[in-house]
Amino acid sequence: MNTMFKALEALTDRDPDRRDVAAAVLGDLLRGAALDADSARLVVGRLVSVAVNEPVTKVRESALNSISEAFNHYDLPLPLVEPLVAAMPTMERELLVHTLYILGATHAPQARPLIESFLHHLDSEVREEAQLAAAEITAVESEGLTHNS
Repeated sequence: MNTMFKALEALTDRDPDRRDVAAAVLGDLLRGAALDADSARLVVGRLVSVAVNEPVTKVRESALNSISEAFNHYDLPLPLVEPLVAAMPTMERELLVHTLYILGATHAPQARPLIESFLHHLDSEVREEAQLAAAEITAVESEGLTHNS
């Protein structure tokens, strides 16, 4: 837990390289399922804030990558990551791809319209990820495995 708190604190460091490393460390904790569900939600919430408010692209990308890692071990609700949607119109391709994956990984039917608006994006990689994210929700819906968001 000490590592988690140190990394959370470092997310506010003045040095973007330290913020970037902190986001990656938090991703390692999420990837390794080293956190309980409440701690994982706390970490993801903070990473969402970084991804929305951070001025440095590489730090935003590290935060989004770490959030993506969380879905391998934790069920996270759409409202936790939904603030990302407001930042999507200004995101670069790489950030959009991560965000679309995250929205699909929630398996929330309410994420579908947020994803489908990118099915006709100018960038083919963004369109492809939007298709995959929408398909992820559809597959889980058809199996009856959706969880409440």
